[in-house]
Amino acid sequence: MKQIAYLLLFTIFLSSCGSNNNEQPTKPYLIILSLDGFRWDYPEKANTPTFDSLARVGVRAESLKPSFPTKTFPNHYTIATGLYPDNHGIVLNRFHAPDLGKNYSISKRETIIDGDFYGGTPMWNVAEMQGMKSATLFWVGASADVNGRHASHWSLYNEELPMDSRIDSLVNWLSLPEKEKPHLIMWYYHEPDAVGHHYGPNSPEVVAEVEKLDAFVGDFFTEMRKLPIFNQLNFIITSDHGMAELSPEKVIFLDEFIDTNKLEFWDGSSPVLNLKTKPGELEEVYNNINAKHDHLLVWKHGEVPEELNYGNNIRTHDLTITSDSGWSIYWSWKQRKSLGTHGFLNSCKDMHAIFYAAGPAFKQEHIQPTFNNVDIYPLAGKILDLEMPDSDGEIKNVKGMLR
Repeated sequence: MKQIAYLLLFTIFLSSCGSNNNEQPTKPYLIILSLDGFRWDYPEKANTPTFDSLARVGVRAESLKPSFPTKTFPNHYTIATGLYPDNHGIVLNRFHAPDLGKNYSISKRETIIDGDFYGGTPMWNVAEMQGMKSATLFWVGASADVNGRHASHWSLYNEELPMDSRIDSLVNWLSLPEKEKPHLIMWYYHEPDAVGHHYGPNSPEVVAEVEKLDAFVGDFFTEMRKLPIFNQLNFIITSDHGMAELSPEKVIFLDEFIDTNKLEFWDGSSPVLNLKTKPGELEEVYNNINAKHDHLLVWKHGEVPEELNYGNNIRTHDLTITSDSGWSIYWSWKQRKSLGTHGFLNSCKDMHAIFYAAGPAFKQEHIQPTFNNVDIYPLAGKILDLEMPDSDGEIKNVKGMLR
């Protein structure tokens, strides 16, 4: 019955988006939801009536290509700013910033809310500076004063907040008087990433979690449909990255061929790390990594391949290393028992994410070729009629999905 209800919901959505009424909203709306670690092909593995209906009434991308490194915090802030991690400064989930003399960590709230770490202009700040109210619910960077600003409505991260309470937050925001109502909302949910890490992307547990999230999104649209402004709302549902299967037979222990006494420190976790070598030790460390394992990739600062748009920021240090997809990189004293992970090259299709969109700005039954996640930034600006700062994204790559 629930599947029929979702299909009916989106049939109504299709009719309202295609109607030629005389209503001219003063400002457009855009709501962006990110579901962490939602790989591009998960809907093919599970029963997802909501996502299937979204594709019929709007846009589905073949996949969304994340930025390298394909980690959570770098990519969420890339979506927010349209800048590659090298250019906005959140280069990994955890890193030392020598330009600031500080350490950043996703597990330390005092660093997450420190605006000094964040470059670029997130789209909620762009909206606010141009007189448009915005709201965020747990998006990376949104709890920090970036350029001295916040969204009008924001919250400190609380992973335990129930799904229905998150939906209620959006309903409440969109029910505010016009002067307080946000026209840009960016919100985040932490699954199916955790399940993908623990059980692997091809597990029945991931299928179950994807179906749970599909129902959650369906409940969200049910509540949105009750709002009088529903037919003015544009929606994007996307993710930061995908997930790759790991094997216990494909493990590289770095300290088997790196003398850690030659390192000052290192940042990151499998499968991508940045190393800072001690003075005079760079060449030896580089040569040992380059020669010792067929499935490792290593580049000196400033020599990372251009297509990765990485390795020039001072926060990436002396060496960037990663591995072929499916290979884990650990120190022998710090191995993690995961069956899935991300962080690999963004050319690896397993790292690609979902992108669905619907609403009056979007075409219907449109399949968009794979595009880069930096392009969401100019797309949002186009939909909201905002003047966007220069970014690494290009509207020409995504304007084909717009009406």
